[in-house]
Amino acid sequence: MQEKVLEGRKYGMVMLLGLIILTLLSIAAFVYAIVSDSIFLSILSMIVFVVTIIMYAGLKVLRPQEALVLTLFGDYVGTLKGPGFFYVNPFCTALNPAKNTSLSQSGDVKNGKSLSQVLGNQSIDIETTGNRISLKVMTLNNARQKINDVLGNPVEIGIAVTWRVVDTAKAVFNVDNYKEFLSLMCDTALRDIVRIYPYDVAENIDTTGDGKADDGSLRGSSTVVAQRIKEKIQDSVNDAGIEVIDARITYLAYAPEIAAAMLQRQQASAIIDARKMIVDGAVGMVQMALEKLSEEKIVDLDDERKAAMVSNLLVVLCGNKDAQPIVNSGSLY
Repeated sequence: MQEKVLEGRKYGMVMLLGLIILTLLSIAAFVYAIVSDSIFLSILSMIVFVVTIIMYAGLKVLRPQEALVLTLFGDYVGTLKGPGFFYVNPFCTALNPAKNTSLSQSGDVKNGKSLSQVLGNQSIDIETTGNRISLKVMTLNNARQKINDVLGNPVEIGIAVTWRVVDTAKAVFNVDNYKEFLSLMCDTALRDIVRIYPYDVAENIDTTGDGKADDGSLRGSSTVVAQRIKEKIQDSVNDAGIEVIDARITYLAYAPEIAAAMLQRQQASAIIDARKMIVDGAVGMVQMALEKLSEEKIVDLDDERKAAMVSNLLVVLCGNKDAQPIVNSGSLY
């Protein structure tokens, strides 16, 4: 189903004035027919009045970034787009299967419920546009999902997707409810992409599909992951006439059941890295000290004394606490 935009229908004001005049004339003719006792004129004026009232249904008003998908006796007639006062066949009906769908989060799609019921405020209602389809850029705040990464670790992740309707005919006729369809496709695309990546950089993991291990990860490659999620969603919703403008990861963390263990693992890794740096620095300082003593000929040490000195310096430099010196007041040995 391809969208067909109806052009040249912006004469709603002219039709409104004409219908008002016809209504007044029919009323005046009916009054005159009653006074003059003319049955034919009274019947004619009543027919004109009824037809005029029916014709009022053809008046359509659209605001900016709104559209109406019109059908006539089940057949697709076309789509009205853009702001203006239009007039169409009064028997045309506007169709929007997602008009009562409040799409704030996947898993939180409220059909047939007002926003006041969701928020507990009886003074607010979500349905303000009737069967009009919004062409504005909208945002889907995807609920956090628990998904296993490529290593089997459960992670919680949420995304925000910005989208808009670009083909109203596809959105209305190709899917049952384009908002719910988008929500479901976001969920499936998110699961498909997250399962490819580890949470953090891991060895021997291929995330690009080229058969070679790489450094891709959910935490370190969030931009790349978000782009792949966007492309996956777009491929899924093309038939629904929806354009996915952007997708961004809004939340990423290990699932609560393994968060503490993973935190300990990260802390241990950080401690090991820090110790490696300390040892490398300490070895360099010991080597520099020995070379300086040898060059300046301050003291001549044999291998045994050098080993003892190296051991003492490494203990001092690598220890967590300050060293407690022991003063030798006797001979050198």
